Amino acid sequence: MKIASFGRLEISRIGLGAMGMSAFYTGAGRIDESIRTIRRALDLGVTHIDTAELYGPFTNEELVGRAVRGRRDEVVLATKFGLVSHTGRSGPDSTPANIRLAVEGSLKRLETDYIDLYYQHRVDPDTPIEETVGALAELVAEGKLRHIGLSEAAAATIRRAHAVHPVTAVQTEYSLWTRDPEAEILPATRALGIGFVPYSPLGHGFLTGNIRSLDGLDADDWRRTNPRFTGDNLTRNLRIVDEVRAVATQVEATPAQVALAWLLAQGDDIAPIPGTTRIDRLEENAAAGGVTLTTDQIARLNRLSPASGDRFDTANMAAIDR
Repeated sequence: MKIASFGRLEISRIGLGAMGMSAFYTGAGRIDESIRTIRRALDLGVTHIDTAELYGPFTNEELVGRAVRGRRDEVVLATKFGLVSHTGRSGPDSTPANIRLAVEGSLKRLETDYIDLYYQHRVDPDTPIEETVGALAELVAEGKLRHIGLSEAAAATIRRAHAVHPVTAVQTEYSLWTRDPEAEILPATRALGIGFVPYSPLGHGFLTGNIRSLDGLDADDWRRTNPRFTGDNLTRNLRIVDEVRAVATQVEATPAQVALAWLLAQGDDIAPIPGTTRIDRLEENAAAGGVTLTTDQIARLNRLSPASGDRFDTANMAAIDR
């Protein structure tokens, strides 16, 4: 497995997003299988494991902690705070007081005395980013955090945060059907020397080519209410998958591997975190690092039309810093 260097933080070029092991997706709750998948990831050199206190809530961090027990030195643990308030506040809470409480809970659940990469899950509009990052900087000085990150932050917010303390990574949805970061966020992170972590790099599973209807999804799978998976949008978005599949046939790879290979080709500062509960899918994703796309194939994928529909529902889109 190739390594990405985000300043002093080295992570596997392809990581593992653990969210779906505990919440939101079909297959969540298969604890034993998920633990085996995380341990297999470490065997394959996938060192970057991403979780959050919100997932479950709390149970996903506990699962990850169990999975890496005895192998802490092999893994870069990334987790997030700010969408769970421990102070009784309503809505996002990135106040210094809440951060202190949140980090102690995450350390306990992850069974560790430090967190490698600690993200603000969403920007708190009621707390200046300077206050939030100042509190995180204190935790870095105390040794409880190694690096700090931001998730779904606008370019201006990233610059303000980085001026207080170096931001190591920014995490935002980015894939062949969500290319918004290319306009402002990626230019900002690159100018500042910040690494970029695409979450949902397979379009919530859509780019695998395995979802052509909602029939196989659990009744509570959140994709059933996602604009890109509903109504005529799903049918229109299949054209993206069909193009990815065509390129996959050319390179003798799977659509998922082509989607990941396209992301890796966007720059050495990009390290996606595809999620899965299954070992076979993990192995498929990890092998994407060995897929090489030609200049013409990358250009063909670059010409894909944007996906139809917003990437979240109205409430979740409103929570994104723009």
